[in-house]
Amino acid sequence: MSELKNRYQKEVVPKLIETFQYKNVMQVPKLKKIVLNMGLGEAIQNIKVLETAAAELKAIAGQQPVVTKAKKSIAAFKLREGMPIGCMVTLRHDRMYDFLQKLVNVALPRVRDFRGISSKAFDGRGNYALGIKEHIIFPEIDYDKIDQIKGLNVSIVTSARNDEEGRELLRLLGMPFRN
Repeated sequence: MSELKNRYQKEVVPKLIETFQYKNVMQVPKLKKIVLNMGLGEAIQNIKVLETAAAELKAIAGQQPVVTKAKKSIAAFKLREGMPIGCMVTLRHDRMYDFLQKLVNVALPRVRDFRGISSKAFDGRGNYALGIKEHIIFPEIDYDKIDQIKGLNVSIVTSARNDEEGRELLRLLGMPFRN
């Protein structure tokens, strides 16, 4: 069992029950999944960018990414329906907890001038979205071998009913919020 999952069960669940006065353990919010997404508009001209991005995302997540394709054609961007334009990975169970622990303890502190992440990026249902400008903050990425710095979207999906519960869950799991 992952260290973060163990901490969730032993420390976080009792604190959440105490804070929100849950009557049943099944009411306590938990992490459902974490989705990592790389959108690559440059893949329209150069398909090689997509292959390197998929390899880097595989190194970060520890799981093979799925190549995402365009849903609509957009003439202004020279984009046709069905063209590959990104890649994504959905993490669940132990890999999800391992990734969150790595994100909080290793990757985020490596961001330049890091003062915490915004606590306003919740969607109203307890889910959190985080944009990372440079994927090189992850230790698996070899800085000398990358051709360009890419962005990365991290979506953390929880079973919380509202933002307050989701924020408290992530805070107790170690997410470094600013305020």
